[in-house]
Amino acid sequence: MKKNILIDVERLKYPHSGIANVCVALIKGLDEKLCRFDYAFFGPKKNIPSTQKFFSIISWHFWHKFFPVNTNRFSLIHVTHQLSDYFHSINKNQRKVVTLHDLNFLHDSSSEKKIRKSIRKVQKNIDNADAIVFISEFVMNDFLKNKHLFKVKDEVKFQVIYNGLLFPERKDFQSRQQYNFINKRYILNIGVLFPKKNQEVLLDLISANDRDLVLVTSSAKSDYKERFLQKIKDLKLENRVHILENIDNEEKYYLLQNCESYCHPSLAEGFGIPPVEAMFFGKPVFLSNLTSLPEIGGDLAFYFDDFSTEAMCNSYESGMKIYNQHLDDYNDKLKNRAMKFGYTEMAVAYEKLYESLLS
Repeated sequence: MKKNILIDVERLKYPHSGIANVCVALIKGLDEKLCRFDYAFFGPKKNIPSTQKFFSIISWHFWHKFFPVNTNRFSLIHVTHQLSDYFHSINKNQRKVVTLHDLNFLHDSSSEKKIRKSIRKVQKNIDNADAIVFISEFVMNDFLKNKHLFKVKDEVKFQVIYNGLLFPERKDFQSRQQYNFINKRYILNIGVLFPKKNQEVLLDLISANDRDLVLVTSSAKSDYKERFLQKIKDLKLENRVHILENIDNEEKYYLLQNCESYCHPSLAEGFGIPPVEAMFFGKPVFLSNLTSLPEIGGDLAFYFDDFSTEAMCNSYESGMKIYNQHLDDYNDKLKNRAMKFGYTEMAVAYEKLYESLLS
C-alpha cells in the first residue's frame, strides 16, 4: 500500500510568481512519472493544474491559519517555502521536508526588526524538519554560514535540489498586445520591482546606449517603484522604459523570444528562474556576480563586476560582441545548460528524498 504525502503549494495563490512556477513544475513532474506514493496538494484549487493521475487536492482557505488541516493520514509533509504559514506542527511519526529558497533578508539591508521576524518564521518551518532542501549550493552554504541563528534536529538531512522549470515545447509565440518596442533592440528583465533586484542600474545602462528596457513584474515595493519612476523621468527615458505587470506565460515567452538580451543585476538571489528561461531561448544573459547567479549562469553568462554606468556598458558591449560572433554555438550551449534545470529532474530528486526518509 502506497504511503500518503502532502505537499504544501499554497504559494500558488500568486500564480505569476517564481515559486508558483516551481510548484506547478513539481506537480507536473510527479504526474508524469511512476509515483511510489499517493500525493495530495494543499493550495488554491483553481490554480492547481489538472493531472493524469488521481492526485487529491486540499483546497486552501484563509481560515486554515486558524483551523489547521488534519494531516493524520500523511506519512510525510513537504513545505515548499521556508516562510509558509502552515504545517508548523507535525505528528510524532510523520516526516517533514522544507524547501529553503533563500535567506535574502540577511543580505538586502532589511531592518533588524524584519530580520528577527524572518528568522522566527523560518525557524517555525524548519524546527521539526527531517530534511531541508536548498535550491542552490549558494543557499546551502549561506545557511551553514548562518546556522547559529537557527535550531535544527541533530539528524536533519541537508540536500541541494535545483528548482525545476517547465519549458515551452515551441518558440513561435504570438502576442495579443501591440507593443511599440517589439521591433526595437530591447533588454528584458523579469522579477518583482524590489530593491534587492536592483533594476534601477539598468536605467543607467540604457541611458548610455540606445536600447529600450522592458520590465515584467508581478509586484513592487512602493517606495522603490516611486524612486524608479522618478529616475526614469530624470534620465528622460519615458519612451524607452516599458513596465508590464502580471502577464501570462504566453506573453512572457513572446518577450523572451524577441528580446536582444536578458539582464538580471540582482543583489540577492536564491536561484534565478528568469535567467534560465532566457538561456532556454538562446538569449545572451547578463547577471550580477553575486549570490547564486554565477552558479546558475556558469561560464555561458556575462557578468557585471560593478554597477557603474561605464563598467556595465563595457560588460554589455563586450558580451554582445562575443555572443554575436559565436551565435549558433552560443544558442545551443545556452539551451543545453537551461535543460539541466528541468522539472523532471526536480521531481525525481524529491521523490528519492521522500523515499529515503520513509524507508
